[in-house]
Amino acid sequence: MKRISIHTNQVGIVTKNKAVIRLLNSGKHWLGFGERIEVYDKAQAFHTTHNIDVLLQLDGFQDCVEIIEVADNELCFVYVNNNFQKVLVAGRHIFWKGLQSYRFQIENIATIEIAQSVSPELLEKQTVAFYVRQYKLEPSEKGLLFVNGAYIKILEPGTYDWWKNATTIAISKADMRITNLELAGQEILTKDKAQIRVNFSMQFQIDDIERTLLGNKEYEKQLYTLMQLVLRQYIGQMTLDELMESKSEISNYVLEASRQGATELGLRLINGGLKDIILPGDMREIMNQVLIAEKRAQANIITRREETASTRSLLNTAKLMEDNAMLFKLKEMEYVEKIAEKINTISVSGNGQIVDQLKQLFVKQ
Repeated sequence: MKRISIHTNQVGIVTKNKAVIRLLNSGKHWLGFGERIEVYDKAQAFHTTHNIDVLLQLDGFQDCVEIIEVADNELCFVYVNNNFQKVLVAGRHIFWKGLQSYRFQIENIATIEIAQSVSPELLEKQTVAFYVRQYKLEPSEKGLLFVNGAYIKILEPGTYDWWKNATTIAISKADMRITNLELAGQEILTKDKAQIRVNFSMQFQIDDIERTLLGNKEYEKQLYTLMQLVLRQYIGQMTLDELMESKSEISNYVLEASRQGATELGLRLINGGLKDIILPGDMREIMNQVLIAEKRAQANIITRREETASTRSLLNTAKLMEDNAMLFKLKEMEYVEKIAEKINTISVSGNGQIVDQLKQLFVKQ
């Protein structure tokens, strides 16, 4: 015989010949011959080498423990003193009663939807996040939700959490902001067989995300091809001179002609314009020569116009002086003054009067 003591926070299990015999609570007890005692601390997690079903047959064992059964399609959140501690997966789990206050929250994860009883803060826990699929859509994005390959709904910007299970989830997302599309270096042959390169810029925005992502594949490439064909068709019907004179009209035509096709792609055209028209090297030289010739011709016309006006003015002045001797004299004195301004030195010789000599210089007798 052997006397033992079991403390308040302990439980003893008596075995004999490796078989479980009885359960001992706190207090003093006697052990018979061949009996052994296994002492368990209630403050620690429950761990034993014995079969749980055998232990459940002992008198008083079920009163000492909390038994939690978790199905294959469930998770159990364990709270100790109202603080989250851990996650329990499928199986039977046992906890000691008495010292700590336990709370167990069982959630069905057979479907992807997470119940509102599960707080978002709990989903951020590392031990819980392993069982959760999380997707984020930026403020400028929208998405389409597919479950097991079937389209379900449109997802607005935000964070989405679903249980991780056998269900397949896929999200197709798109940027809803205004996007710029560049058609650079488009080589086109004009109506008069002039080969040019044009750069066209386009702004568009997704208007119907379901039509864009569900009904079309690589919608940006399709829009690029649509704009390219419209641009080539329109420029191909114009001569080079017509093209250079109506660059602004090209932008309006391309936008209007492409609008219906863009709508079928779920897109909305906002703005666009022809940025550059690039001519081949020899064509640029010819155009420059033509431009220079035109400018020279314009300069000659202006020069002749001014000469004609100047001659006409001289003719009118001559007619006025012919009829008016005083006007002629004033004009003569004006020219004398202009000549005098250009004379630096005047030499006077002889004994004559100086005034008479100056008169002889400037005034014709």
